[in-house]
Formats: sequence, C-alpha cells, structure tokens
Amino acid sequence: MMERAMDAGQIRDAFLQFFRTKGHQIVPSAPMVIKDDPTLMFTNAGMNQFKEIFLGHSSAKYTRVANIQKCLRVSGKHNDLEEVGIDTYHHTMFEMLGNWSFGDYFKTEAIEWAWELLTVVLGISKDDLYVTVFAGDEPDSLPADTESFNLWKNIIGEDRIIFGSQKDNFWEMGDTGPCGPCSEIHADIRSRDEKIVTPGRELINMGHPQVIEIWNLVFIEYNRSADGHLEPLPQKHIDTGMGFERLCMVLQGKKSNYDTDIFQPVISEISKVTSIHYGDTFQHDVAMRVIADHLRAVAFAIADGQLPSNTGAGYVIRRILRRAVRYGFTFLNQKEPFIHELLPILVSRMKAAFPELARQQDMIRKVIAEEELSFLRTLAFGIKRFEQYVAAMGGNKTIEGIFAFDLFDTYGFPIDLTQLMAKELGLTVDMEGFSKGMNEQKERSRQAAVIDSGDWIILSGNDGGAFIGYDILQATVRITRYRKVTVKNEEKYQLVFDKTPFYPESGGQIGDKGYIEQNGEKILITDTKKEHNLIVHYADKLPAEPSHDIIAVVDQVSRTLAACNHSATHLLHNALREVLGKFAEQKGSFVGPTHLRFDFSHYQKLSNEELARVEALVNQKIRQNITLDEKRTVPIHEALALGAIAFFGEKYGDQVRVIRFDNSIELCGGTHVTATGQIGLFKIISESAIAAGIRRIEAITADRAEAYINSQIQIIDEIKNLLKNPGDVVKSVSNLLDENLALQKQIEKYNKKRLEDIKKQLIDQVRQISGVNFIGARIDIEPAALKDLVFDLRNSIENMVVVLGSENNGKANLTIMISDNLVKERGLHAGTMIREVSKEISGGGGGQAHYASAGGNDPVGINRAIQKVEQMIS
Repeated sequence: MMERAMDAGQIRDAFLQFFRTKGHQIVPSAPMVIKDDPTLMFTNAGMNQFKEIFLGHSSAKYTRVANIQKCLRVSGKHNDLEEVGIDTYHHTMFEMLGNWSFGDYFKTEAIEWAWELLTVVLGISKDDLYVTVFAGDEPDSLPADTESFNLWKNIIGEDRIIFGSQKDNFWEMGDTGPCGPCSEIHADIRSRDEKIVTPGRELINMGHPQVIEIWNLVFIEYNRSADGHLEPLPQKHIDTGMGFERLCMVLQGKKSNYDTDIFQPVISEISKVTSIHYGDTFQHDVAMRVIADHLRAVAFAIADGQLPSNTGAGYVIRRILRRAVRYGFTFLNQKEPFIHELLPILVSRMKAAFPELARQQDMIRKVIAEEELSFLRTLAFGIKRFEQYVAAMGGNKTIEGIFAFDLFDTYGFPIDLTQLMAKELGLTVDMEGFSKGMNEQKERSRQAAVIDSGDWIILSGNDGGAFIGYDILQATVRITRYRKVTVKNEEKYQLVFDKTPFYPESGGQIGDKGYIEQNGEKILITDTKKEHNLIVHYADKLPAEPSHDIIAVVDQVSRTLAACNHSATHLLHNALREVLGKFAEQKGSFVGPTHLRFDFSHYQKLSNEELARVEALVNQKIRQNITLDEKRTVPIHEALALGAIAFFGEKYGDQVRVIRFDNSIELCGGTHVTATGQIGLFKIISESAIAAGIRRIEAITADRAEAYINSQIQIIDEIKNLLKNPGDVVKSVSNLLDENLALQKQIEKYNKKRLEDIKKQLIDQVRQISGVNFIGARIDIEPAALKDLVFDLRNSIENMVVVLGSENNGKANLTIMISDNLVKERGLHAGTMIREVSKEISGGGGGQAHYASAGGNDPVGINRAIQKVEQMIS
C-alpha cells in the first residue's frame, strides 16, 4: 500500500489521469436516471450509456473512453437494497470506474493496464490480489478463456488465477444482446494471521466481506439471440467496471466501505444529531449506514431530475428514502425529519466531482424534508391502525397476514416494523399470509409489464433511421429491421425504417401516431419510441412484403396539436422566468396533442395575479406571431453562448438543435409551430405542488383552449338563467350562498335541540341489568349524529353500556359504547360485541374496547342486534 492513504478525490483523479495517458477520452457520467431506454429506469452499470454502440446501432465517436459513472441498483436483476447497511460493501448508489474499447484494444491491454494501475500507480500489494478467468461452458459450446489465463500467467503466479463458472465469469447485458467472458480482480484485505490460516483463493466469490471483487474486465465478443444461441460479434469490445467504494476501502486500509471518507463524514454527523456513537451496537451501525447510503442515492436521483412519486422510477426513490426514515425512526429514535439536515455534509464531499449537487442543494433539501415529514405521518397513522387492530384481537396471538399486507400495500407501512411492534406485545405476524399477498401483487405487476421480444430480423444494414419529420409528414421508406413482441398475450410488431417522419417520444413530447401503407393496405402505427438510438415504430401487424417500399404517414392533426403545445411550453417557461425570476427552472414536462404539463422550481403557490400575468405574457407572444428561429446543428458551446437553456439530466451531443421564439431560447429536439400565431390561444387549467419546491402548471392550447373558454361561458349563461338573468351574477351567487349558510345554521340549531331531546329520553329509559346501566334503542338519525350521541351519553352516565341502531337510505347502522370501568373490571369489549351482533343486520364492523360501530344491509335486524347485546351483559 502507499505510505499515505489517498482520499476519495485523489483516487478519482488518479484513475482518470492514468487512462488519459493511455489515449482514452474522458467523458462525463451520464445521468443516473434514464429517460430514453424502455428496458431500464436507472443506470445500473457503467456501460449503459454505451449500449447502442455495443448493439451496433451507432458508431463510436471515440474508440477509447474512460469515465466515472453514477449507478443505482435497487430493482430488477441487480437488486442490492435489502443487503445495504447489513454488510460492509453493498450500496444502492455507487460510482463505477470504467474504461472501454470499441473495436480497438482487447484482452492484452485491458489486463496489463488494470494490473499497472492497481499495483504501480495505486500501490496495492501484488500479494493481496487474485484473478479469475472463465472456465468455459459445455451447454453453450464455450471454451475456457485460455488467452486470458496465459496473459495473467505472465503477470501473477498461477496459484492466484482461479477458473470461474459461467455465473461468475461470463458477463451478459440481459437475456439477449452483446456478452462475453470476463476476468475479475479480487482483493484480500484480511489480516496476515487470517491469510496464513486460509489462503485467499479459497474465499474468492464466497461472500467473504474482506475478500472482494474490485474490478471486472469484460471481453465482449458474442451476441446472444432470443433463442439463446451465441454468435461471434464482427468487432470485439472491452467493458470494465471497478467499484469506487471498494477501491477506496482497499486503498485506505479499511475493513468496510462505510469506514472510508466517502461515508464517514455523513455518519459522524448522524452520530452527532442522534447522540448515538457509531460502533457501539450492530443495530445502530446498520441504521447509520442505511441512512448515509440512502441519502446519497436519493440526493443524486433528485439532482438528475427524478422526484419521489407513487409510480415508476419515482416510487423507487420514495422507497429508498422511506427505508432511511424508517431506520432512523425505529433504531435511532428520530421522530422528526432530520435526514435533509445531513445534505450539506454530503454536498461538501461530493461537489468537486459532481457539481450538480451543489447547484441544486436547496431544492434537494426541501424535497427530502417534505418526504420525511409525509412518511413520518404515515408511520404514526400505521401505528394507530396497528394499535386499533390489536385492541380488537381479543385472545388471538397472531396478526393476520392480510392485515399486515394491507398496512404495507395501502399505507406504505414496513412489514419489519409491524413484526417488531408485534414482538414487543408477545404477538406474531402471519408471514405466510403476508407473503401470499405480496406474491399476488408482484405477479399482477409482472403480468402488466411483461413484454416478450423476439430477435430482430435484419433486412438491411442501413440502420441510420434518420428523423426527417421536421420538414415532412409523409415519406416512402423501407423497413431495415423488425421483431415480433407479445404484450399481455397480444402480438405486435416493432419496426425500424431507413428514415422516418415519425417523431419518437423524447423531451416530454409523446411519440407520433399514424399509419404505413403498402399495396393499398394500411397498418396503424400506434406509438413511436427511441430505443438504444433506434427509432422504433409500434405496429399492429407486419406489411405483407416487409422488404419492399412502404409509405409512412404521420397523423397530421395530432402532430400539429402537439407542436402547438410544445411551443407553448417554451413560451410558458420564458414567461415564468420573467414573472418569478430566473430560478424558475424546468423540472419536467409532458407534451401531447390534448394538453401540456410543465413542472418547474418555485417554493410557493402562484397567486392569481401571477398566474394571470404569466398567461397574458404567453398569449401576447402568440398574438405577435413570432416566427420560429430554428438552428438544427449548432456546436453545444455556441448554443450555450447564445443563451440557450440546457436542462441538467438531459443527454446532449456535441451538436444540438436550438429553438428560438424571440427571447425564448432552448435546446430542444421536439416539433414546433413555424410561428407562434398557430397556437391560437393559451389557457392555464391548474397550478399545484407536486413536491417541495416543485410546482406544476397544466394548460391547453388551440381548439382545446377555445372549447374550454366556450364551455365556461355556457356555464355562466346557465347560471344567469337560473338566477333570472340578474345584472350582477357574482353578487347574486354571493347572496344565495349567504342565505344558504343562514339556513344551514338554523338546521344545525334544530338538530342540536333534537339531539338534546333524544338524549333526555334515552336517559329516562336507562335500565339496570346485572349491575350495568343499559340503554338499547333504535333512533333513525344520521350515523355521524349517532356517534356524537353515544359519546355525549358516555359523559353523562357512569357504569354504562349503550347500543343504538338507525336506518338510513335502506342501510342499517349500529353503535356500541361502554364505560371505561366496565372494560377494565368486567372485560367487556365493544369491538368483539359488534362483530357478533352485526350478523343480525347482514353486515360487519369493528372498533376499540370502549367504542365500536357496524353497518349492514338488513335494517329489520336492528332490534334483534340490540336484544343480543342485552343478553351478552345479562
């Protein structure tokens, strides 16, 4: 090892500088949140941003590349979430150090340079390293990787080279696609005494926390088809990935990734906030590790544009953050939001490598704080529900699995917290029932999402697929490749053309629809998306002659309306920045033919005056009929110099398209009107909050806006007719509301007096049964009033059991109230009683020991239910 341990920043710099000297182009990390790959929500490996090159869909700009990629693994095949914090080396977000060769160098250079960097530049002892190579696989007819073995044999002793199985030493991108053997480099960081007892080679890939893989060198030389067959690739590639956190652990002489300077500053701050020392107990340490890891993942995801939500990638981020909150709540006794307060420490450590964190620190902090507060409310509600359920259990010692699953599924209440609270009360949870509910839910989700794709059928080597739809909406094209896909047992086809007028979903704008025509047969195109640099058209069927010319026609009406809405979002963004200030930055958008949605950073609700001003500014630009100024291929540095707005988290090339309407200048690949007058009219429909510091405006344009205005005028006319055409509609409606309020108060006064009379009558009807003051009666009043009445009686009569029934709209209602002393002394339980007597009204209910209610479909049974309660206390 080096004499002085390198810090995290120095390690990053050393890696990049080394590969710079080897002729590699250093490229920035792609966003962690993926927007143009339907197979992934998050970047989960360093190679993700280069998939289209490996797949042959685009050529490499540089043949040698190196970078540090932000990755997230919390769902799908690579799911480390449940291990995070428990062990010393799993993480949700991690940094992947990688170097790539696209048809340039291969195994020799990859192996020699990896060894040079680790042992010479970084100073790791050769005696601490082992390597693995592929042992071959007979079912796939794959030979052992003797080439890699012989290369390593010239560098390291044969006793440190281990042959690995296909599982460990054959890398695959997925079920199909580019793949190949790999060679892993493992580090043994155990003590000298431990190494004497057990050689490191015996612990490779055995899950030992101090004998770990740090670098994987992948030799991509095959392509796996849908039927499992392997074909050699025309070009061979190198794809390597080294875990930054593990490398830091090795270089800094630590036994845990969490003991490195990546995590320790945050963990120290957690210890300071909670007054709990890190290292004292395993539970506390796990909680601090979980919070430190999850804070990093959530902060980077939000910076990359993904806000917590209830669906898709947003749900994954919410789940990660809630896991952190739950660990703080349960194990560190943190009942108030505190994780957002740790953000400045994280940012201070990471901003040099990832400046986007510092730029968006305030917004990230507000989002996390709001999510914390929301989930803490959920936990409080879940605990109350749990306590109510337990109170009604009677002598049962097992919590039903369906209840535990409902807490989890409906309210987001963690199952392990349910188990913990149950254990504290000497109860168990039916985990088999819980698992059944979970599995059924997963199966429903899987069935809804499953897409079975066949292999691409290649008709032509020309996969350029250029988008020509800025200028034309109809063209004669040829299919270059197609494949059959099955979605929910329905067969569809995905088609790629040599060129296309169909706009693929991107930048918030939905994909074009339309049709293709061949020999008089029209086939619908239901959607257009971009996948690994291919523009993919979704069709109901395949043309009769796929290799012949077809006519591709875009739905002109839909495209035009979408263009109106897209141009309107640019005008809206500019107007918001003028009214609210330059900090009102776009955070997301949706553009379709029917409406637009625009998310932006702002910390309070817009006033009616602000909304009116924004709307007026947009419509002013529309009336000015500003001509589109479009520059299609501008070097990105020139575009930014023009003042064009670029959005962090979007993927821009060296050449960009600039869209300008007067002083609105943005980088954008979407379709637009040729002049703003085509938009016709812009109307804001709603403004709301979607997260802390993030607002959303929904709006309509063109014929939709016109129809909306006309419908509002029609409503006003109808109100006028109802009010006999008054001169001042607003004043008339206001007077009507005042009259209604006055009448409502009179009704409330009457109802209050009626309840007082009923209460007196019931008190006069009290009967003594077995030493209990009993009231049983049918009173046909509203259920809410029924509840108020029994609570009022509870305050007026001691030693009481009251059961009241009522009929409302053909439905039966029952309410039972029991004095506290009878619950304690006689063991009476309203919840238990109501579950039994509600059978008489063909219904069900529940509640606590002192109060319970039920509803049913048979009002005739109310009197029988009352009699049954009387019998229970006799």
